[in-house]
Amino acid sequence: MNKYKVCVYAICKNEEKFVKRWVESMREADEIIVLDTGSTDNSVKLLKDLGVKVTTKEIKPWRFDVARNKSLELVPIDTDICVCTDLDEVLERGWREKLENAWQENTTRLKYTYNWSFDEYGKPATTFLLNQIHKRKGYHWYHPVHEILVPEEKEEEVICEQIILNHYPDSSKSRSNYLPLLEMSVEEDPTDDRNMHYLGREYMYYGKYNESIDTLIKHLNLPTSKWDAERCASMRFIARCYLGLNRLNEAEMWYQKAIKEAPYLRESYVELAKLFFDQKKYEQAYELLQDAYLIKEKAPIYINEAFAWNEYIDELMGLVCFELKRYPESLNYMQKALKLAPTNTQIKNNCDIIDKILNKK
Repeated sequence: MNKYKVCVYAICKNEEKFVKRWVESMREADEIIVLDTGSTDNSVKLLKDLGVKVTTKEIKPWRFDVARNKSLELVPIDTDICVCTDLDEVLERGWREKLENAWQENTTRLKYTYNWSFDEYGKPATTFLLNQIHKRKGYHWYHPVHEILVPEEKEEEVICEQIILNHYPDSSKSRSNYLPLLEMSVEEDPTDDRNMHYLGREYMYYGKYNESIDTLIKHLNLPTSKWDAERCASMRFIARCYLGLNRLNEAEMWYQKAIKEAPYLRESYVELAKLFFDQKKYEQAYELLQDAYLIKEKAPIYINEAFAWNEYIDELMGLVCFELKRYPESLNYMQKALKLAPTNTQIKNNCDIIDKILNKK
């Protein structure tokens, strides 16, 4: 017998391709509630046919926080635990029992494992802890985009890494509204370091390098900008912008700053190693990658990026060793990369080339 009343709630717009999979993964809840914000496909019909309680309401002007708050209002007030997900996400089976076991009478919020992205072989690429499971009262959503759940009273948070939510995004969906919403968010709250960082990153994605640099430096200068991992990411993004502007000295300087800011993260070492490789500074690239390999554990934070942990780092080290004429070492790293990416023809060809060189000796 269940100890708590659990409700899943979500917002939806034109998600018909995900409806069945999502509902099946959420079935362990007592209720599933969706606010549809204007679907023109069969999302609403499919959801209702599967027993989901659907309310339709357009949000104008569009803001994610308003939509989330409207969807939360639809959750019955006697609900003990709310689970907020999106329709392109899947909870792994057995989550309800794990949630009930982890949740205590005084718990207000729970963190769980979130696989935000996967590589082409289906392995988690970016993984961190997410905390969008919460009690019914005392929370609201804030920010037009990259919205966060804000507590209205003291929190008692627990962690259950065994609850796993997987994200399978629709790559065909446009992100075009993210930039104006982020600009709005920063205008509304210029002291919020998190969205200042996100805005700078978004400018980088759009190739607006000077705007990105200016915004990310603002992030670093905010008094609330204290999380070293996010500061490190801002520094790396500044470096990437300088690469885009072909200002390599500034790029190197910012990568070095990023390493000093968060030396426990691999990403900065790998990116700077690639810059050195492109500049034919192979010994320096080799040393940086060796430092990166000393970092054995991937931090469970959204900052981590796949290239620092998948075949890319081994392939890069293989290329560096090749240029240094360390052929046995080069082949070893290339074979490690091939094991991680067995269908990668470029890595396979590199292995064959190095093998031929070694067999001639």
